[in-house]
Amino acid sequence: MVLAPGLWMPGTVMALMAARLARAGYSPHVFTYRGRSPFEANVARFARYARDLLAGRPAHFIGHSLGGVLVLDMLNAHPEIAPASALLLGAPVRGCVAGRRLGTVRIGRWMMGACGALWNERKACWRREAPLGVIAGTRPLGLGRVLGRLPDANDGVVRVDETIVKGTTARALVPQGHSMLVVSGSVGTLIERFLALGRFA
Repeated sequence: MVLAPGLWMPGTVMALMAARLARAGYSPHVFTYRGRSPFEANVARFARYARDLLAGRPAHFIGHSLGGVLVLDMLNAHPEIAPASALLLGAPVRGCVAGRRLGTVRIGRWMMGACGALWNERKACWRREAPLGVIAGTRPLGLGRVLGRLPDANDGVVRVDETIVKGTTARALVPQGHSMLVVSGSVGTLIERFLALGRFA
């Protein structure tokens, strides 16, 4: 199992999820990366990491926020890496209004670094046969609201509509803010259910 954290979230936070999954019998590994680096370079690094770690064995992949975009794009681009399943938590796979707003101010452009273009509107699809699960938050608690209220249902950073992936196997909406998606007990229960069954219900 491979976990990928969000843009400004240290790998230590994903370690909390990793500990829970380890107690459930999984063997999680946290992939850390520089969120300000070019996204394509992170995709390439992630693919090398997964190939070296897994040596052809299938594994579950879980990504939060930008880590979810990384999981989706890497697995779509590298058919030699076999996912048992993929699970995206609050991942802005179709762009991000909050990210585009942040890019209008100097500090925001610095924070996003070379990945700013990812926040433009784009299509998202899943091209693998393994199950893909998507969990999106609906409690608007997150840094994305600093520059104004976000339209429609959102987790305070990512709008629910921005998490939609064509080809998704299962989707769940939870009353959680963006950062809480990785530490919430109820989300943890959904994750374990999806890993075991390939669905949330």
